[in-house]
Amino acid sequence: MQLSWIQIARLGLVQMALGAIVVLTTSTLNRLMVVEFALPAVLPGALVGLHYGIQLSRPRWGFISDTGGNRTAWIIGGMAVLAAGGFGAAFAVTLFAGSYALALALSVLAYTLIGLGVGASGTSLLALLATTTAPHRRAAAATITWLMMIFGIALTAGLAGSFLDPYSPARLLSVVAVVVLAAFALTVIAVGRIERGLAARPPEPHVPFMDGLREVWAERRARNFTLFVFLSMNAYFMQELILEPFAGLVFGFTPGQSTQLSGAQNGGVFVGMLTVGIMATGLKIGSLRAWVVSGCLGSAVALALIALTGTGSLALPFTALVVGLGFFNGMFAVAAIGSMMALASDGRERREGTRMGLWGAAQAIAAGFGGLTGAAAVDLLRTGLADGPAFGAVFALEGALFIAAAVMAWHILSTTTAQASPALVPGE
Repeated sequence: MQLSWIQIARLGLVQMALGAIVVLTTSTLNRLMVVEFALPAVLPGALVGLHYGIQLSRPRWGFISDTGGNRTAWIIGGMAVLAAGGFGAAFAVTLFAGSYALALALSVLAYTLIGLGVGASGTSLLALLATTTAPHRRAAAATITWLMMIFGIALTAGLAGSFLDPYSPARLLSVVAVVVLAAFALTVIAVGRIERGLAARPPEPHVPFMDGLREVWAERRARNFTLFVFLSMNAYFMQELILEPFAGLVFGFTPGQSTQLSGAQNGGVFVGMLTVGIMATGLKIGSLRAWVVSGCLGSAVALALIALTGTGSLALPFTALVVGLGFFNGMFAVAAIGSMMALASDGRERREGTRMGLWGAAQAIAAGFGGLTGAAAVDLLRTGLADGPAFGAVFALEGALFIAAAVMAWHILSTTTAQASPALVPGE
């Protein structure tokens, strides 16, 4: 038996729990370090880069899923580690005012746990989804689970932001404790016993991990898509660590307001994903390639407008522009996810988990590199420029990367997913 729609939605709840914890560490905590504690933006950038670097272990988790079994245990165990890391990261932030060295040491430990937890839980979840979902449901399953993850991010950012003001360390720890405990409980309830009754596929004969990884890398489509993921995710994540500090320093947002801004942005991502699903599936408008390219180009335009508004060259509503950026990000992301799910089963059999892990690692490297590069560039530019132009220059660079990703998608997807599965669209 393969996953039913209800079971697919249950796995989406796990994605939602993952996003709920991660959004606090990549938005709220980095803003507190930069604005409230006046630390250089490169510090939270390096910590978030560390957690993405740890996710280089994703191919290993995927390979374990291909050759082993009991993915439920890895999903729940990974979520427990992630929850511990999320609370530890928040606690560490509260220590920066008293002991910089202790706070930094605890932060490094916490973000390491976050990376391990996301890698183990997230990759095992995707491998379970890819191997137990009927082929004709895979793209729709990916869309549903990602929509639920974005919904979890937006909901958490909105609610957490409303409870964070007026900011105090005790209030921060209370909010984070509620989020991580709720996320872990939701994961246990959602994924428990779900593997029972599913069609069990004979395990892959044991081969060395590097041999299995080389087999996947030798596949041209998988390799090209890995490079596209790396480029596009660099663009996607470059603003992740600087948008909230930008809102605080240039537009005077409070911690609660900037956290809610992150929620509004992810609300835009949710609407963008939903729009593509409805347009492509219900109305049969557009191909995967067209939606990816449109999302990338729209994101570049939104970033240019945000940069000009920050310098005072335009007087447009900042929050609306951020929501627009999220909308086009969602449009690009859901079309790319549809391509990923289709390509997961393309090539050598029984390597879905390894391919998912490879693309997850490419995303993690790009996210860490892009986030850290954006933060370091802002720190460097702020030494000679005012805050608005300094942030604006980084947003302009991010827009250029989105244009490059659009060009690459036009060529890569035209010879892979679009032609290999012409009828496959997000939300199908």
